[in-house]
This record gives sequence, structure tokens and C-alpha cells, in this order.
Amino acid sequence: MLLARVAEVSGQVAATSARSRKTGLLAELFAEARPEESPLVIAYLSGRLPQGRIGVGWSVIKNVLPPAVPPAARPALTLADTDAAMTVLAAVAGAGAQARRTGLVRDLLAAATLPEQEFLLRLLSGEVRQGALDAVALEGVAKAAAVPPGELRRAVMLEGSLPRVARAVLAEGPAALERFTLRVGSPVQPMLAHTAGSVTEAVAALGPCVVEEKLDGVRIQVHRSGDDVRVYTRSLDDITDRLPEVVATARETAGDAFVLDGEVIALDPATGRPLAFQDIASRVGSRLDVTTARAAVPLSPVFFDVLAADGEVLVDRPGHERHAVLARLLPEPLRVRRTVVADAGDPAAVDEGERFFRDTLARGHEGVLVKALDAPYVAGRRGRTWLKVKPVHTLDLVILAAERGHGRRTGMLSNLHLGARAADGGFVMLGKTFKGLTDEMLRWQTERLGELAVEDDGYTVRVRPELVVEVAYDGLQRSTRYPAGVTLRFARVVRHRPDKPAAEADTVERVLAGG
Repeated sequence: MLLARVAEVSGQVAATSARSRKTGLLAELFAEARPEESPLVIAYLSGRLPQGRIGVGWSVIKNVLPPAVPPAARPALTLADTDAAMTVLAAVAGAGAQARRTGLVRDLLAAATLPEQEFLLRLLSGEVRQGALDAVALEGVAKAAAVPPGELRRAVMLEGSLPRVARAVLAEGPAALERFTLRVGSPVQPMLAHTAGSVTEAVAALGPCVVEEKLDGVRIQVHRSGDDVRVYTRSLDDITDRLPEVVATARETAGDAFVLDGEVIALDPATGRPLAFQDIASRVGSRLDVTTARAAVPLSPVFFDVLAADGEVLVDRPGHERHAVLARLLPEPLRVRRTVVADAGDPAAVDEGERFFRDTLARGHEGVLVKALDAPYVAGRRGRTWLKVKPVHTLDLVILAAERGHGRRTGMLSNLHLGARAADGGFVMLGKTFKGLTDEMLRWQTERLGELAVEDDGYTVRVRPELVVEVAYDGLQRSTRYPAGVTLRFARVVRHRPDKPAAEADTVERVLAGG
């Protein structure tokens, strides 16, 4: 298949907000593609590269923006050609790497038509945001293969990979679904949660439920079959060799065939409070000798669910039954703290849930998860039967610059550079965000920032620091990229504050003090 066809559908999907239209466009595309091409189609339309990070950033892209590279006269670049070029790019390393990457990107773009060039640049810069996410792609595959979406969704849930299931079902038809089931040793996509404003709100929505600590650690999925133990991340990467303490815990557990869902956290030995997420993530991602890394940051696994045990798949069982199995497998210190709200209509029971939330925050954790007692485990989806509750932090920050949007946001100033007031009267950048912006907000801020612009390199528009925005965020994260040494986690715009002068924006000191 030609890349031009994928670029064309990407533009068509970006231009429509109707889910049925998106599904139809993708179904036509999957029907045209060879089954072995479907994983690439899914990845590219979702804005991902199978190779992962390939080291191509703005320092490379700025040198090849149109019209720097003359486009090809007619489409000839295939998906296979593109994938091969990305593989070569991903392998570039060492001295002179940036120059070699620039040359390789230039060669790739020279083989592409102008629409293909624009699509490739969005793909390389992570700006493919046309709404063709996995959920819509799944529906497109189901329609192209003439299989019920629910059956396909379950197969993907249990296999852990839409591309693998799509390739099989597009090649073999509905019969291929029968071989996809949960297997110990094969990771599945984790169940995720929606958000609620409070425990009271969550209990009202769910009815009988359990309130559990939400730990700010690294999500893990632990598989044991006999003496073989594998540990996977939320993105299904195998990190078994990096977590010997988790392997040891799994081998000491009574059962010999199970799948556990949980997190690894690190606790301060002096206070017992959790260490920062960055410390945990650095340990899990460390390439140092495991003994050295373990001595620096010892990790503790804590589990909250079980997907299979004793040869039985449990994902369809109610949550309270799965927890009973978990309690049989693991001692209390290895299970997440929880309190049951059996009667959602009892004010005292709801108050107990709220007290548990406050106590969890006081222990240094980030919030709670409220889960319906009868909820099955819906892997790979953000289920409405799990609701997370976290305190909301907000800051009034100043826009220092904005990046030009792509896809549906073409022509708009989208990704905002956010700054807090410094003691010297200047502003210190804390991070970027494009989240939370409605179409109306985008149009308004594009016009206003255009009036404040002082510099434009074609990609980033720097502005006079006058426009204030209210930003919600989940917490601070250490970062060497920003001068204050921190950045905002999961920042999103709540509203513009044209009524508030920049001199009244929040200070760096307030940010570092926790808002």
C-alpha cells in the first residue's frame, strides 16, 4: 500500500467529528491493505512508530520543513519503504548522529509527495492527532473483517495487541478470534479508570463499591507459571530482569499459575512515606547493574487485582470475587489498602470512604480508586466501573510561547509554553500543554497570541508574557529540562484569564511550595 493512501485517510479522519464516518473510512482502508500491512496502518494513523523513539526532534525537523525539500511529483512511497526508513533512522547513534538523521529524513521526504511530506513530518514530531485512536481503529478492523466489534475487542483485550489481532482476523476472518485468550506469560492491556470529582460522587455513580489507595508507582503485571516469572509494564514491556524483588515475591506466593495486577513503589526507610514517582521510574528504567540500582532504590510490589489463578481466567468474575482469590494468594502487606462501601445509601459509609481518601493523602499517596464491587476486569479500556479521585491543583500561569498546531488544529496556535513569575520580575518556564482546549478556546487564543507575537520561526510563536491561563495539574515532577528543576504532571488548561494581569500570576516559589 502507498503511504499516500494512509495520508489521505488521515486527513479525511481529521476533517470529520462523526465516529461512524471515521469507522467507515478506516474500514475501507483496512479492506484495501494487505493483512500484514495492517499493523503499520494502525500505528501510523494513531501517531505511533513501531520503532519507538527514533531521535528525530525539532533540531532535525526545522531543517526539512516545506519547501526545503522538493516533493516527489507522484506517489510511489510504500508503507514498507517508510517502515524500512524509520528502522534505519532508529539505528543512528554516536558522533554526527544529528547530521545523519537530517540526511535520512531529507531522503525520505524527497521520495514523498507534498501531502505525504506533511503527514510524515506530523508523524515524526508526534503531531498526528486526528482521532484515529485504537478504539476507532478497532471498529474499522471489525467492519472490514465482518466480525462483531465486541468479540474483536475481547480478543484484543486478552492478546494485548490490536495490530496482532487485526493482522490475523483480516487474513483469516472470524475464526481467528478463537485462538486469542488470556494465557499466563502473555501480557494483556491493563484496565484503566475514569475520573470523579470526589469519593461521594464516585459512590453515587457506582453503588456498592470499594475505595482503594491509588499508589503513585509504576504499574506492573506479574505472570507466574511454575518457576517462570515474567514482569510487564503498563505498555507491556518485559522488565523482569530489572525487578528481582518482584520475581522473588511471585515465587514465594502460594499459587504456581497466576496473573497479578499491581504497582511497584518505593518507601522512605526513615519515614515510611512513598518516594517520588521519578525515583521509582528511574529505578525501573535503569540500565545500571541491578544490585547497585536495587541498593539505591529498593522497590516493594503491591497488588490490587488478579486476572487468572489456578488455571482459571478470572477477568469476567465480579471484582469482589477476584479480590477473594487475591486475598487467598497474597498476605495483607502485599495487597493495596482498601475499605468497602457496601451500602452506597448510608451517609456514614460514604463518610468513611471520604475519611479513607483523606488518610491516603496524608500517607503521601496520590488519591484513591473507587471500584464497583461487581465490576469485571475490562482489560485495555478505561472502564466506567473504576473511578479515580485525586486532589486538583491549579495555578495561574503566563503564556510565553505557542506552537503551531497540526491536523485538526492546523492554522491554530496550540501547544502552550507556560511560565511562573520569578523573583527578578521575569518568567520561568514550567512546561507545555495543549490539553483542555476547546475549539472556541483555540480560536480565541490564536487571535490573542497573534496580537502579542514578538517572534515566529514558523513553528513556535514567542509572545509578550501578558496572557494568563488557569492550569490544572496532578502534581510536580522533577525535570532537568526546565530552569526551576520541575515540570507539571498532566497539565491541562481550565480557562483563559484575560482579566488577570501577568503581575498577579503565581510565582515559582508558590509552585515549589506545592501550590
